[in-house]
Amino acid sequence: MKQGVQGSPGAPVAARVPAQQRPSAGAGPGRERDAAVPGAARGEHTHGEPSVPAPRAAVQRSSVRGQILDALRTALVSGDLKPGEVYSAPVLGERFGVSATPVREAMQQLALEGAVEVVPNRGFRVVERGARELAELAEVRALIEVPVMLRLARTVPAERWAELRPLAEETARAAATGCPATYAESDRAFHRALLALAGNEQLVRIAEDLHRRSQWPPVRRTRAELLADAAEHTALLDALAVGDVDVVRGLVTEHFAGA
Repeated sequence: MKQGVQGSPGAPVAARVPAQQRPSAGAGPGRERDAAVPGAARGEHTHGEPSVPAPRAAVQRSSVRGQILDALRTALVSGDLKPGEVYSAPVLGERFGVSATPVREAMQQLALEGAVEVVPNRGFRVVERGARELAELAEVRALIEVPVMLRLARTVPAERWAELRPLAEETARAAATGCPATYAESDRAFHRALLALAGNEQLVRIAEDLHRRSQWPPVRRTRAELLADAAEHTALLDALAVGDVDVVRGLVTEHFAGA
């Protein structure tokens, strides 16, 4: 893994807890051996793993698990955590500057989300998804979201759609960076806000989970492709504002197919 990221767009993957707040394990090379001991007790072997970049930014002690989870999610979208590779909590914990526990908890959450799978006595393998599975995820997203958007096109006033334009513009700015992780986060924010107008929290959660799953492993797209994808958000808002259900249906279906 050449470069990591935190939960915020473009930030480094790894994060280090300030020295005064770290666990009492010793520093230097000996610390890495010490950090591996808890994992070894659980059968996690750390030899021969892909390298992880050294931490660059600070992780606050509060909500360490949440910050690690956000960083790992972003690393998945960016491709820094590579499909098929196995990573152990002790080694990732060493690179994050935290104990293996919050890393292991975050990885367990990612396992529930289908992003990684547990490898007994080793750690966690990043799931490899083929074109068929990604197409299936896109189909399920369309089955859920298209009917909702068509209903919203008939019921939501134009001024409410205007409120979402800053989010659509943000996806365009994110696409202009060419960074898949930055764009993925802004894309999810736009779709989440759009579906939230339906007033169904369960719908939003399920749709976002499917959206997140469909973003890893990342599909390599050029900056021009990301910009074209972002432009569909603005076109969609235009169609929703005037209640053109045929255009909405076509745009959303094409948007999912392209993703």
